[in-house]
Amino acid sequence: MSDVTRYVPEFLLQSKVFQTIYNVENDELTGVENAINDILNQCFVDTATWGLKYWEQFLGIPVDENKPYEYRRSVIKSKIRGAGTITVNLIKTVAESYSNGEVAITENVAPYTFEVKFVGTKGVPPNLDDLKNAIEQIKPAHLAVTYTFTYLIWDELDSKNLTWDEFDALGLTWDGLEVLK
Repeated sequence: MSDVTRYVPEFLLQSKVFQTIYNVENDELTGVENAINDILNQCFVDTATWGLKYWEQFLGIPVDENKPYEYRRSVIKSKIRGAGTITVNLIKTVAESYSNGEVAITENVAPYTFEVKFVGTKGVPPNLDDLKNAIEQIKPAHLAVTYTFTYLIWDELDSKNLTWDEFDALGLTWDGLEVLK
Protein backbone atom coordinates (compact mmCIF):
# COMPACT_ATOMS: atom_id res chain seq x y z
CA MET A 1 0.00 0.00 0.00
CA SER A 2 1.09 3.52 -0.64
CA ASP A 3 2.20 5.74 2.18
CA VAL A 4 2.90 9.31 1.12
CA THR A 5 4.59 10.04 4.44
CA ARG A 6 7.64 8.14 3.19
CA TYR A 7 8.19 10.92 0.63
CA VAL A 8 7.95 14.01 2.82
CA PRO A 9 10.42 15.53 5.28
CA GLU A 10 10.09 14.29 8.86
CA PHE A 11 9.40 17.75 10.32
CA LEU A 12 6.16 18.03 8.29
CA LEU A 13 4.79 14.96 10.04
CA GLN A 14 4.83 16.89 13.32
CA SER A 15 1.99 19.08 12.06
CA LYS A 16 -1.57 17.86 12.76
CA VAL A 17 -2.73 19.57 9.56
CA PHE A 18 -0.23 17.71 7.40
CA GLN A 19 -0.94 14.42 9.25
CA THR A 20 -4.63 14.81 8.41
CA ILE A 21 -3.88 15.62 4.77
CA TYR A 22 -1.52 12.64 4.43
CA ASN A 23 -4.00 10.27 6.09
CA VAL A 24 -6.69 11.32 3.62
CA GLU A 25 -4.24 10.97 0.70
CA ASN A 26 -3.21 7.50 1.92
CA ASP A 27 -6.86 6.44 2.12
CA GLU A 28 -7.50 7.71 -1.42
CA LEU A 29 -4.38 6.01 -2.82
CA THR A 30 -5.35 2.75 -1.14
CA GLY A 31 -8.79 3.00 -2.75
CA VAL A 32 -7.23 3.59 -6.17
CA GLU A 33 -4.84 0.64 -5.72
CA ASN A 34 -7.73 -1.61 -4.69
CA ALA A 35 -9.75 -0.50 -7.71
CA ILE A 36 -6.81 -1.21 -10.05
CA ASN A 37 -6.32 -4.67 -8.53
CA ASP A 38 -10.05 -5.39 -8.81
CA ILE A 39 -10.07 -4.43 -12.48
CA LEU A 40 -6.97 -6.58 -13.07
CA ASN A 41 -8.76 -9.53 -11.42
CA GLN A 42 -11.56 -9.24 -13.99
CA CYS A 43 -9.04 -9.94 -16.77
CA PHE A 44 -8.62 -13.55 -15.60
CA VAL A 45 -11.46 -16.08 -15.48
CA ASP A 46 -10.26 -17.64 -12.22
CA THR A 47 -10.38 -14.34 -10.32
CA ALA A 48 -13.16 -12.48 -12.12
CA THR A 49 -16.35 -11.67 -10.22
CA TRP A 50 -18.41 -8.80 -11.58
CA GLY A 51 -16.48 -9.08 -14.87
CA LEU A 52 -17.74 -12.61 -15.56
CA LYS A 53 -20.68 -11.12 -17.48
CA TYR A 54 -18.24 -9.54 -19.96
CA TRP A 55 -16.52 -12.90 -20.49
CA GLU A 56 -19.94 -14.52 -21.01
CA GLN A 57 -21.07 -11.84 -23.45
CA PHE A 58 -17.80 -12.08 -25.39
CA LEU A 59 -18.16 -15.88 -25.69
CA GLY A 60 -21.89 -15.84 -26.49
CA ILE A 61 -22.90 -17.48 -23.20
CA PRO A 62 -26.23 -16.44 -21.65
CA VAL A 63 -25.56 -14.28 -18.59
CA ASP A 64 -27.17 -15.56 -15.39
CA GLU A 65 -25.82 -13.59 -12.45
CA ASN A 66 -27.85 -15.76 -10.03
CA LYS A 67 -25.51 -18.71 -10.61
CA PRO A 68 -22.46 -19.09 -8.35
CA TYR A 69 -19.16 -17.73 -9.66
CA GLU A 70 -17.59 -21.21 -9.86
CA TYR A 71 -20.36 -22.52 -12.12
CA ARG A 72 -20.09 -19.50 -14.38
CA ARG A 73 -16.29 -19.81 -14.50
CA SER A 74 -16.53 -23.47 -15.49
CA VAL A 75 -18.87 -22.59 -18.37
CA ILE A 76 -16.48 -19.87 -19.56
CA LYS A 77 -13.43 -22.14 -19.30
CA SER A 78 -15.28 -24.87 -21.15
CA LYS A 79 -16.20 -22.50 -23.97
CA ILE A 80 -12.60 -21.30 -24.25
CA ARG A 81 -11.24 -24.86 -24.22
CA GLY A 82 -13.93 -26.01 -26.63
CA ALA A 83 -12.63 -24.04 -29.58
CA GLY A 84 -11.10 -26.01 -32.45
CA THR A 85 -11.24 -29.61 -33.65
CA ILE A 86 -13.38 -31.92 -31.53
CA THR A 87 -11.43 -34.82 -30.04
CA VAL A 88 -11.98 -37.25 -27.18
CA ASN A 89 -9.32 -35.34 -25.28
CA LEU A 90 -11.16 -32.05 -25.80
CA ILE A 91 -14.47 -33.52 -24.58
CA LYS A 92 -12.62 -34.96 -21.57
CA THR A 93 -11.05 -31.58 -20.77
CA VAL A 94 -14.38 -29.78 -21.04
CA ALA A 95 -16.17 -32.36 -18.87
CA GLU A 96 -13.44 -32.25 -16.21
CA SER A 97 -13.71 -28.47 -16.00
CA TYR A 98 -17.32 -28.94 -14.85
CA SER A 99 -17.01 -31.97 -12.62
CA ASN A 100 -13.85 -30.90 -10.78
CA GLY A 101 -12.73 -34.50 -11.02
CA GLU A 102 -11.52 -37.14 -13.43
CA VAL A 103 -13.74 -38.16 -16.32
CA ALA A 104 -13.43 -41.16 -18.64
CA ILE A 105 -14.67 -40.87 -22.22
CA THR A 106 -15.59 -44.07 -24.06
CA GLU A 107 -16.23 -43.98 -27.79
CA ASN A 108 -18.77 -46.38 -29.29
CA VAL A 109 -18.10 -46.02 -33.01
CA ALA A 110 -20.73 -48.34 -34.50
CA PRO A 111 -23.79 -46.89 -32.73
CA TYR A 112 -22.37 -43.33 -33.02
CA THR A 113 -22.33 -42.62 -29.29
CA PHE A 114 -19.88 -41.78 -26.58
CA GLU A 115 -20.07 -42.04 -22.80
CA VAL A 116 -18.95 -39.50 -20.23
CA LYS A 117 -18.26 -41.37 -16.99
CA PHE A 118 -17.47 -39.44 -13.81
CA VAL A 119 -14.79 -41.52 -12.12
CA GLY A 120 -12.95 -38.96 -9.98
CA THR A 121 -15.98 -37.55 -8.16
CA LYS A 122 -18.82 -39.53 -6.68
CA GLY A 123 -22.43 -38.56 -7.36
CA VAL A 124 -23.91 -36.14 -9.85
CA PRO A 125 -21.95 -32.91 -10.44
CA PRO A 126 -23.97 -29.92 -9.19
CA ASN A 127 -23.78 -28.12 -12.54
CA LEU A 128 -24.62 -31.10 -14.75
CA ASP A 129 -27.05 -29.09 -16.90
CA ASP A 130 -24.29 -26.62 -17.78
CA LEU A 131 -21.98 -29.50 -18.66
CA LYS A 132 -24.63 -31.08 -20.87
CA ASN A 133 -25.13 -27.78 -22.69
CA ALA A 134 -21.39 -27.37 -23.23
CA ILE A 135 -20.99 -30.93 -24.56
CA GLU A 136 -24.01 -30.44 -26.79
CA GLN A 137 -22.44 -27.32 -28.29
CA ILE A 138 -19.07 -28.90 -29.08
CA LYS A 139 -19.93 -32.49 -30.03
CA PRO A 140 -20.62 -33.47 -33.63
CA ALA A 141 -24.37 -33.48 -34.32
CA HIS A 142 -24.47 -37.14 -35.38
CA LEU A 143 -23.15 -38.41 -32.03
CA ALA A 144 -25.31 -39.17 -29.00
CA VAL A 145 -23.92 -38.88 -25.49
CA THR A 146 -24.68 -40.75 -22.28
CA TYR A 147 -23.62 -39.78 -18.78
CA THR A 148 -22.62 -42.34 -16.16
CA PHE A 149 -22.09 -41.55 -12.48
CA THR A 150 -20.28 -43.41 -9.72
CA TYR A 151 -21.57 -43.70 -6.19
CA LEU A 152 -20.28 -45.08 -2.92
CA ILE A 153 -21.33 -48.71 -2.56
CA TRP A 154 -21.73 -50.61 0.71
CA ASP A 155 -18.55 -52.66 0.17
CA GLU A 156 -16.55 -49.44 -0.09
CA LEU A 157 -18.17 -48.14 3.07
CA ASP A 158 -17.38 -51.40 4.88
CA SER A 159 -13.73 -51.08 3.80
CA LYS A 160 -13.50 -47.81 5.77
CA ASN A 161 -14.06 -49.85 8.99
CA LEU A 162 -16.24 -47.19 10.59
CA THR A 163 -18.23 -47.95 13.69
CA TRP A 164 -21.79 -46.61 13.87
CA ASP A 165 -20.61 -43.96 16.36
CA GLU A 166 -17.84 -42.82 13.98
CA PHE A 167 -20.27 -42.83 11.09
CA ASP A 168 -22.78 -40.81 13.11
CA ALA A 169 -20.01 -38.34 14.10
CA LEU A 170 -19.43 -37.57 10.41
CA GLY A 171 -22.94 -36.11 10.36
CA LEU A 172 -23.64 -37.42 6.86
CA THR A 173 -27.04 -37.51 5.25
CA TRP A 174 -27.90 -40.16 2.65
CA ASP A 175 -27.04 -37.65 -0.06
CA GLY A 176 -23.71 -36.91 1.65
CA LEU A 177 -23.02 -40.63 1.89
CA GLU A 178 -23.43 -41.05 -1.87
CA VAL A 179 -20.54 -38.70 -2.57
CA LEU A 180 -18.24 -39.72 0.34
CA LYS A 181 -14.68 -40.16 -0.90
